[in-house]
Amino acid sequence: MQHTMSQSPITGSRRQLLSTLTGSFAALALGDLFARDGVLSGQLHHRPRAKRVVQLFMAGAASHIDTFDHKPYLRQQDGKPWDPGEQVELFQSTPGACFASPWEFRPHGQSAKMLSDIVAPLGDVVDQLAFVHNMVGKTGVHSQGTLLQTTGFNFPGFPSAGSWVSYALGSENENLPAFVVLPDHRGLASNGAKNWAPAFLPADHQGTVIRPGNDPPIADLLRPSNEFVTAESDRAGLAALGQLNQMHADQRRGDDRLAARVRSYELAAAMQLSATDALDVTSEPRHIKDLYGLAADGTTIEDSGVINERAETEYFGRKCLVARRLLERGVRFVQVWSGNDNGFPRRNWDSHGDVKRDHAPLALGMSRGASALIKDLAQRGMLDDTLILWTTEFGRMPCSQGSKGRDHNPFVFTNWLCGGGIKGGTYGQSDHWGFRPLDRSQETTVHDIYATILHLLGIDHTRLSVRHNGIDRRLTDVHGHVLHSMIA
Repeated sequence: MQHTMSQSPITGSRRQLLSTLTGSFAALALGDLFARDGVLSGQLHHRPRAKRVVQLFMAGAASHIDTFDHKPYLRQQDGKPWDPGEQVELFQSTPGACFASPWEFRPHGQSAKMLSDIVAPLGDVVDQLAFVHNMVGKTGVHSQGTLLQTTGFNFPGFPSAGSWVSYALGSENENLPAFVVLPDHRGLASNGAKNWAPAFLPADHQGTVIRPGNDPPIADLLRPSNEFVTAESDRAGLAALGQLNQMHADQRRGDDRLAARVRSYELAAAMQLSATDALDVTSEPRHIKDLYGLAADGTTIEDSGVINERAETEYFGRKCLVARRLLERGVRFVQVWSGNDNGFPRRNWDSHGDVKRDHAPLALGMSRGASALIKDLAQRGMLDDTLILWTTEFGRMPCSQGSKGRDHNPFVFTNWLCGGGIKGGTYGQSDHWGFRPLDRSQETTVHDIYATILHLLGIDHTRLSVRHNGIDRRLTDVHGHVLHSMIA
């Protein structure tokens, strides 16, 4: 390595709670239990502009040309044969006719940035967003594209960005994890937990999954409320497990997985006292619930099973509000998901069959929640040191698939960033079709995005590495350049 929710049945102070582990887990790795600092804590490479990150991930591939990347030429050519002047190999179809966006684009903000009507709620904050319209990927396969955007590699076995940030900076709150994942309420995206796995980093840097609105929101955090499991039997079970774990650890010196498991037990114990409060949005004032699109009493609506704007607004808005509550309590990295893995009826952004049916409710719900998060962080004085990254695995084609859908486009798509040292504007352009970057010699990759995020966190991306299998591995692989033009 170079610098290379239900009420908890447990009451009392954190010290009292952890004392129940005495002689069991606590004896196993007491020094590790409280080692929550990152490897760069107190010795960052330069002055940071940000302290925390939110990643908003649109699973299934959101269409850039139907949301943020206005293409008037595509409107002029709508319905005509599409000929980009080169051979095109699509993921699931052959090229159809030019397909203009079903929605109008209108100017927003002082910058007059053109936004689709389905993301119009972001118009209130558009001048604070830095749009990157020349993003390129390596693959049109969902699982590989998703891994590329979450880990920097398009195959498994590498740590997620959140794990790297947790490893480098640690946690600001010993009672909450450094890295939290808020998945889509319908299920996990392609790759499942690989999108927030620590891989070869110490195992305690994996993302902790929380499902806002579920009961319970954190699986297995609290002991069951029944006559068979009591506080006394729970302590006895912990003591027995502690003895077994001690025997196991004595036989396997140097294996960090058991120490990570012990740390997870200690963190779970602490979270029984702190997580319930962090996840309880019912205590938020009415105007904040209204801002995020939540019901007045803060309760969760029923999922009808049919994709619709009201449900998308409530579920994504709730995750964004919980993200804010976690960030203000010291969580370093929050990953928020919109959309799950493929299934039918379509429940993500993968709009092969009908882009209007799928994108409208997802985009309206996402944009209201994201806009609310930005406004809320700003009014609390947190936006200046919080980075927000909006991304997706790749874009969608300017030609039609069938009559109403779009196929995958890994050749160009859009990201945007906000907050934490970012200067609003547009950086990089796609061509007049929205098919490839306008200047193919000036493409932007996920490695550039993460190099910039790490830079704003005070980290030189070339110096944050871990030797694995004889190679110094890093989040940005051997690539990545800081995008200085978008830094304020």
